[in-house]
Amino acid sequence: GKFPELFNWFKNFLGYKESVHLETFPKERATEGIAMEIDYASCKRLGSSYRALPKSYQQPKCTGRTPLCKEVLNDTWVSFPSWSEDSTFVSSKKTQYEEHIYRCEDERFELDVVLETNLATIRVLEAIQKKLSRLSAEEQAKFRLDNTLGGTSEVIHRKALQRIYADKAADIIDGLRKNPSIAVPIVLKRLKMKEEEWREAQRGFNKVWREQNEKYYLKSLDHQGINFKQNDTKVLRSKSLLNEIESIYDERQEQATEDNAGIPVGPHLSLAYEDKQILEDAAALIIHHVKRQTGIQKEDKYKIKQIMHHFIPDLLFAQRGDLSDVEEEEEEEMDVDEATGAAKKHNGVGGSPPKSKLLFSNTAAQKLRGMDEVYNLFYVNNNWYIFMRLHQILCSRLLRICSQAERQIEEENREREWEREVLGIKRDKSDSPAIQLRLKEPMDVDVEDYYPAFLDMVRSLLDGNIDSSQYEDSLREMFTIHAYIAFTMDKLIQSIVRQLQHIVSDEICVQVTDLYLAENNNGATGGQLNTQTSRSLLESTYQRKAEQLMSDENCFKLMFIQSQGQVQLTIELLDTEEENSDDPVEAERWSDYVERYMNSDTTSPELREHLARKPVFLPRNLRRIRKCQRGREQQEKEGKEGNSKKTMENVDSLDKLECRFKLNSYKMVYVIKSEDYMYRRTALLRAHQSHERVSKRLHQRFQAWVDKWTKEHVPREMAAETSKWLMGEGLEGLVPCTTTCDTETLHFVSINKYRVKYGAAFKA
Repeated sequence: GKFPELFNWFKNFLGYKESVHLETFPKERATEGIAMEIDYASCKRLGSSYRALPKSYQQPKCTGRTPLCKEVLNDTWVSFPSWSEDSTFVSSKKTQYEEHIYRCEDERFELDVVLETNLATIRVLEAIQKKLSRLSAEEQAKFRLDNTLGGTSEVIHRKALQRIYADKAADIIDGLRKNPSIAVPIVLKRLKMKEEEWREAQRGFNKVWREQNEKYYLKSLDHQGINFKQNDTKVLRSKSLLNEIESIYDERQEQATEDNAGIPVGPHLSLAYEDKQILEDAAALIIHHVKRQTGIQKEDKYKIKQIMHHFIPDLLFAQRGDLSDVEEEEEEEMDVDEATGAAKKHNGVGGSPPKSKLLFSNTAAQKLRGMDEVYNLFYVNNNWYIFMRLHQILCSRLLRICSQAERQIEEENREREWEREVLGIKRDKSDSPAIQLRLKEPMDVDVEDYYPAFLDMVRSLLDGNIDSSQYEDSLREMFTIHAYIAFTMDKLIQSIVRQLQHIVSDEICVQVTDLYLAENNNGATGGQLNTQTSRSLLESTYQRKAEQLMSDENCFKLMFIQSQGQVQLTIELLDTEEENSDDPVEAERWSDYVERYMNSDTTSPELREHLARKPVFLPRNLRRIRKCQRGREQQEKEGKEGNSKKTMENVDSLDKLECRFKLNSYKMVYVIKSEDYMYRRTALLRAHQSHERVSKRLHQRFQAWVDKWTKEHVPREMAAETSKWLMGEGLEGLVPCTTTCDTETLHFVSINKYRVKYGAAFKA
């Protein structure tokens, strides 16, 4: 210390005499029990979070405990945490990108522990060296160190030396304790060399860790994007979209049957178009992809453009899009042709070349655009339904991205305003804290241009100019965790284009569009909601025509309703298979079909030919049926007819299964809550009577198999160990308990039942 004379006087006053060593050895610490490694996985469990310490574990001594402490405190059970990876709650597991971030942090932590451990040992040895420098040669020769090497921890310095000297660490530690004046300078020099080496390695690792964090940070935050692409691909399939509305239709039918009520009328799906401005962006992306499709003819491309720029905006009460200059010239030519009476069908059959044909020159829906409480009515088939569903999904996702871009602009402006008013700082757009801290690279796009840049990236992705991973990373940088909704934008647009190609080329789809245009001229496709009843007859006629046109597939009723500036799309799947045909020829064919179906003795030549070409039965099943038929015929010959009648007298049966035939398709559908059943009398009684015999026989068969397997695979010593284990004998680490084995009978079979009773101390 600062006053050695005072310290020497104090030692003389106490009568303290210098021993051989300047420093005495403290009492060896009882760390053996604490430092021992315990395999908690093999210890006795209590629930999922606690393990029992083995009996061989030496408890730390505590002199301050009272009898009450010994009675109530826990010295047996250790907390054994279960991590998120061990949880059955799947959503709580870390993603692969989170694992990368966590691994970087673990590596950083481990290196920090190594450096700090080494640094702590350096400081202790420097203090020892400084102390030795103040001692005389004789005192240095007498100077000794204890197990802590002059510090406060025995473990830290031992681990630091073991990390450097490996298996020679014990000799080094022994040298430091017995001859510190010679060993300390040498070891200290070695520790400082390793310190410089590890610090240099840390600088290199920091660069690698920074790159890893920059690469995976945004991906680790995006917990929805991992599974979204895979799930969304299934959702966007045509089959999934059709199954969705068909399942809703079936549920409604079943509910009506259960309630003995009429089938409710109304839409099965209701979808919103929240912003009409998005329609233009959606059309631009779709047309951009259509132009680059070599498999679509030029005439069909022109029809698709008109559908996207004219027909869809008319249905949704929006402003029509602008066609290109060439297409506007074609419109003018079309107007001249119409004036001279050269009108043509919109499918391009007949007349002059179809490239100048204008499909939707005038529709009544245009007049409803500026009005409120109006609707448009459109009966469509499967392709039109799938297209409208995909189109609505595209518009809703574009709107979500656009809204997120606007929110980020507001947040950026609000943050700049606060910094300027409160902190007096005027920050440039590229001076965000994350960029200044070099946590992320500055972007070439300003926040105000995020949405236009997003549309450009979608076009580049569709053209193949950027790959999907680069596209997703750019979206994450702009829209963070909200970007996942746009990961499948290219797949969505490609699906829409495929449906549009069907719409302009498939005969039924073209007829559906022609029927709408024809009925639109008759005033049967919509108007004001308050005058809808006046158009009910026209709309019913339109519906019947549509159902006849789409007799071989689903018919959907689409209603586009504009109310208070919001557009709502409602979709209803119509039941087109309940009406009977009035055609006499069809009625006669139907009657013949039902008669042949009900008559089991005759089979039509057409059916025989079809079954011979493409059988629907397995040959083995046919052989079994023929064998049963031959057996029945043999019984009849032998006069056992009376026995069969007597057998049937003991059987209760009910034939109430009903079916309906769909007249348009001849398909058979079973009626809900109609059924057949058969019950043989006294079957339950005979089952009770034979239960014991059957149970014993099955147990004997199983026991014989177990005994045979045990004899071949289980030695006598293993069987004895198993018995000891069941009785809790010869095992360490168990709580004091008593195990008993009692013989009981269960299901007519003798079993061994083990019971474990714990001591009173454990129960307390």
